[in-house]
Order: sequence, then C-alpha cells, then structure tokens
Amino acid sequence: MSSRMLALAAAATVFALSACSGGQPSPSNGTPGAGPAPGGVASGTAVPGGTDEHDAVVVADDLEVPWGLDFLPSGAALLTLRDSGRVLRLHPGSAAQTLGTVPGVAAEGEGGLLGIAVSPHFASDRRVFVYLTTQADNRVLRMTLRDGRLLADAVILSGIPKSSIHNGGRIAFGPDGFLYVGTGDGGDGSHSQDVHSLGGKILRVDQRGSAPSGNPFPGSPVWSLGHRNVQGLAWDAAGGMYASEFGQNTWDELNRIEPGQNYGWPDVEGRSDRQGFVDPLVQWPTSDASPSGITVGADHAVYMAALRGESLWRVPLDGQGGTGEPERLLQGSYGRLRTVVKAPDDRLWLVTSNTFRGEPRPGDDQVLILPKGLPSAS
Repeated sequence: MSSRMLALAAAATVFALSACSGGQPSPSNGTPGAGPAPGGVASGTAVPGGTDEHDAVVVADDLEVPWGLDFLPSGAALLTLRDSGRVLRLHPGSAAQTLGTVPGVAAEGEGGLLGIAVSPHFASDRRVFVYLTTQADNRVLRMTLRDGRLLADAVILSGIPKSSIHNGGRIAFGPDGFLYVGTGDGGDGSHSQDVHSLGGKILRVDQRGSAPSGNPFPGSPVWSLGHRNVQGLAWDAAGGMYASEFGQNTWDELNRIEPGQNYGWPDVEGRSDRQGFVDPLVQWPTSDASPSGITVGADHAVYMAALRGESLWRVPLDGQGGTGEPERLLQGSYGRLRTVVKAPDDRLWLVTSNTFRGEPRPGDDQVLILPKGLPSAS
C-alpha cells in the first residue's frame, strides 16, 4: 500500500489529521459516446480498496491540470481541464466523457479554462457557464449542453484583466440565483482598488452579464473590491458568503464577503485593523495554504483546498459570523489540492493539482470523493 493510501486510511480512523503551466491543447471532437477522455479515465475505484463509507473513491485519474468542477441535477459532475480547454462529464464507475472543447482558450501560466458553474435552472435552460483566459482578456462564456455536446452560446462578461498570473477564475451561482465571479489583479495591484476595473474583485451578474439592481455600485458588476486573487466562493445555509484569497508573501485569507466592502489589497495583506478595510476571518502563512477552491460542508464548516500547503483546511463556522479553530486535514496525502465541492449527497469531491507546479504521483491528477467520516472534527 502506498504512503498516500496509508495516510488516508489512518485519517479515516481518527477522523482528522494534524494541525497557482503551460501546455499544448489536446484535440477533441466533442462528440457524444466518444469513449474515455484521453488522459482522464473514470475508474470508480476505492482507496484503499473497500466499498464502505470510510473509503475515498477515485472518480477520474491521469488528468492534465484539472481545475473547476460543478454538478448537474443528475448528480454527474462537469470538470474543466485548464490547458486543453476540454470539459469532461464524470460519474463514479463510468468512463469520463469529453463534452466539448471551449473555443478561444489561451492557456499560459495560471490562465486557461478555469471555473465552471451549472445554471440553477439547468433542467429548463441547459446552460453551463465557464471562465476562460483568451489572448485578449479573461471572460465568462455561456454555453448550452444538449445531446451530450457542450456548445458556445454568448460571452456575457469580458474585459477582466489577464496575465500569466492572478487570473482568479472561480465562478458560482449564489443562493440569490445570480452568478458570482472571482477575479485576480492580473499582476497589477492597482486594479484591485479601482472600482472601474474588473480585476481584483468579486463580481455579481445575471445570466446575460448585466449588473443586478441590488449591486452596491449602480450599473456595475462589482460586488466587492480590494482582492488579490480570488479562487474560492461559497455560501453557508443562512446565505453568508465566503471567499478564499491568495496572499503575496505573508498571509493567505478566508474572508466573509459583504457587498461594497474593501478587502485591502494592495494596501494591506492579512489583518490590519485599518479603517475602511475588512480583515479576514482567518489567515494562514502562505507556506501553509495558497488557497483555491472552497465549499461549505453539511457540518457548517468551510473546507478550503490548499495548493502549496497540500492540505484540506476545515474552518468551523459559529453561526454568529465568526469561526472556530481551523483544522488541517489530509496533509500531504494527495499533494496540491485545487478544488473542493460539496456534492448533492453532501460528500466532498476533491480535485488535485500536481501536474502544475507539483510533483505528480502515479495516477495524478485525480478527482476523488472523500469518505463521509474523514472531514469530521474529533
């Protein structure tokens, strides 16, 4: 048994552990029934080998730079591959299917095909939204999934600053039915404090890309500002919004997001107690985190995928706007972690990121379903 499997088995017993590539796009015809996606086979195998609730399940492996993940009403997942621009359909025990290749993706550095979000009205509108880097900018593209094919519909948001770094990229529908977009400063911190720039922001738009009437800056999609590189968005059961953010050299952050508020970058990094800036709920040394995706679990805790920190952080929410003591889970078990999402059945799906800036292990990169007991606090 590998060291990674041993680590997972031990973690399942005790329920907790101690406390940002280029590439050539892969061709795809996007035809339904085309068989397993090259470089991404859904195995449905369990780790370390059983079938009970304490085993993690490998849904797909041998993936090249997977990034965003969201669920269809059927329970199947859609996964983006950053450099090839492909979107895969995943279901445990079935072969991964390529639904299509997103047009216009220009993968460079941290840019490419990033986040994905399924419309809350998918059953009737069949819409899927993706965040991508092009030669000109970062943008959000609306697509339609019909008969096993994912087809481009319309660009609903463009002009987000791009660079080889700090492209943001996470998108998600909030409980209000609007689409939220996490962006980065594109390597230029001045974007973050400029309310007229879409960089270094969290944005809120409708499915046409228009700013809803309740946005804090009338006519603008800007929801919050002063961000460096937002790659995680999630909401609790009461509608409270949270975002993860990459720091520079000192502090990574988990923030509670309020409309119109300023989170400080580039004037401050981490807690500052400076008037006009909102301090993070939790901060970590950059060596322990480099946070990307987040989700709120059924246990009312934020789970945060850490890249450099190679961990899944669990941050309990106290229901009063504060947090409990963060717990470090899965430290080193799977290497760099890009995305964590709560599935419709409340289990956590995890996406690794070792084929970019990591040390790939056999089977990397992978999508896994974590055991129900593993992320619980002891």
